[in-house]
Amino acid sequence: MKTGIATVSISGNLEEKIEAIAAAGFDGIEIFEQDFIADIRTPRAVGERIRAAGLEVMLFQPFRDFEGLPQPLRAKAFDRMERKFDVMQELGCDLVLVCSSTHPKALGGIDRAAADFAEVGKRAAARGLRIGYEALAWGTHVNDHRDAWEVVRRADHPNVGLILDSFHTLARGIDPETIRRIPGDKIFFVQLADAPRIDMDLLYWSRHFRNMPGEGDLAVTDFMRAVMATGYSGPVSLEIFNDQFRGGSPGTVAQDGHRSLIGLMDDVRRAEPDVAVGLPELPGHVPVKDTAFVEFASRGEGLAALETLLQSLGFRQAARHVSKDVTLWHQGGIRIVLNAETEGHAANAWNVRGTTVCDIGLSVASAEDTVQRATALGAKPFSQPLGPGELPIPAIRGLGGSVMHFIDDGRLAEVWDIEFQPAAPAEADAGLTRIDHIAQTMTYDEMLSWSLFYTSLFDMQKAPMVDVVDPDGLVRSRALATDDGSFRITLNGAETHRTLAGSFLAEGLGATVQHIALATDDIFATARALRDAGFPVLPISPNYFDDLAARFDIAPEVMTRMQAENILYDADDSGEFFQLYSQPFAGQMFFEVVERRGGYSGYGAPNAPFRIAAQKQFRKPKGMPAT
Repeated sequence: MKTGIATVSISGNLEEKIEAIAAAGFDGIEIFEQDFIADIRTPRAVGERIRAAGLEVMLFQPFRDFEGLPQPLRAKAFDRMERKFDVMQELGCDLVLVCSSTHPKALGGIDRAAADFAEVGKRAAARGLRIGYEALAWGTHVNDHRDAWEVVRRADHPNVGLILDSFHTLARGIDPETIRRIPGDKIFFVQLADAPRIDMDLLYWSRHFRNMPGEGDLAVTDFMRAVMATGYSGPVSLEIFNDQFRGGSPGTVAQDGHRSLIGLMDDVRRAEPDVAVGLPELPGHVPVKDTAFVEFASRGEGLAALETLLQSLGFRQAARHVSKDVTLWHQGGIRIVLNAETEGHAANAWNVRGTTVCDIGLSVASAEDTVQRATALGAKPFSQPLGPGELPIPAIRGLGGSVMHFIDDGRLAEVWDIEFQPAAPAEADAGLTRIDHIAQTMTYDEMLSWSLFYTSLFDMQKAPMVDVVDPDGLVRSRALATDDGSFRITLNGAETHRTLAGSFLAEGLGATVQHIALATDDIFATARALRDAGFPVLPISPNYFDDLAARFDIAPEVMTRMQAENILYDADDSGEFFQLYSQPFAGQMFFEVVERRGGYSGYGAPNAPFRIAAQKQFRKPKGMPAT
């Protein structure tokens, strides 16, 4: 099945859009009329440029306010259409989208509209062209694909068909199952868009908040399953109106779009294989068993400070790499790798950001399948020259310069024994058991890309977006997690450099991991062990604990212990959550220690403003480098 995208979906001039769409791997392009008009090239030259880029001109759109007009407006509409036919033939495009009329003088009536389309169908056929009719969700007389289909059915012309758009159907709450009753050969084109569920004017919602399939809340997979059940075999294309995308990178948005279509059609194939004949087969969404390791790039004083911090957390150096300046630190089921190499990916990361998380390793069932799915979704494989004794561990490049390695139960699981030489036996630890979650910081504009990256590749679900109040602005946060919580990640989108997250981005030159949350089964015992080891805990205002006592029914002796150890608290109907933090290190990175009780699955979001205020007390004056 061919993929396409409307030029209106991405930023830039028409040339930039063509280049980005071709580079992303699309088969074709929808020419949005405004983009074409703004270009100085002739229609023929534009069409030749698109084909030279390896793309088809799939659709010319939109043609507005055509059907149901009284004379002389009706005659004028047909004249306008003839002019567009001239352009289409020069472009080398045989299909035009006609959206249902919103003209104030348009007359209702299915038969009246059908007569107009029967007539324009004859004119299109004479030129070898086709007409596609789409029901706008806010159309004056036709705003439902079922009515649009009835117009097409009564027009009864082979050159007149239906165009379906997932937003127009799903935003109005129309059951997509009704599409199954439409003959597939009368559906000429399918446009896809998702959107967050917002209660607002349909036109405004559509023009500003559409996003890629999988980035929103609409049942786009169900819509596409119904389309495929009709026998439709034409293109699937994206038509996205989004303010963020209009100001974003054309290449990134186009890549996200292509990833979303590949992921969506794979979901359709898995949900209803009988209707998805001919779709490419990919390995499924990857279940993540746990976080196999987190790797820091660090050197010099920064490395020494990080080692001291890890020791205060109860970690001990468990092994040293056989051929590289790399050490393995271990506690419970947690592995932290410290890489002080002066060449390779870690060295590049350190050169850019100083001490930073440069790599994340995940335990998966099949590393090969994971990379295969990732590359099909547009990710780039990552590799670098192997040193003596090293295993070729499959990896991909993520977003923002990140790297992810994948370890499965085969020979790759032996990497710690093969590549590392054991150090002295580990001493008693602090009771930390596993990595609870990893928090990545990015600009708000990048959040949808990161969310789509994770949910299209891994078997993860996204939680609703929450607002994190920083004293100097707002940070948007979204959590993604596997069903069993084996892998959790939070995405924090900064809108201003004044926030803690925003200044971390500005100083670190791009999105990366800002903090790592480590789990314990007994936070009070862990806090005591950390205190004894000299852990630099983040001090929390006494006012927080006074307020906490008023909001929750916590035993006084427990509250006293919490305040003494600077432990924050949250609870919901499912369970309780305890958390404490390190003071910032390497600029504004930090560790978190958490204990979950019962079925609590959140991240202590109500505590974020107080944590951020405490952390800001440790910010260095501007101009001082991070170690």
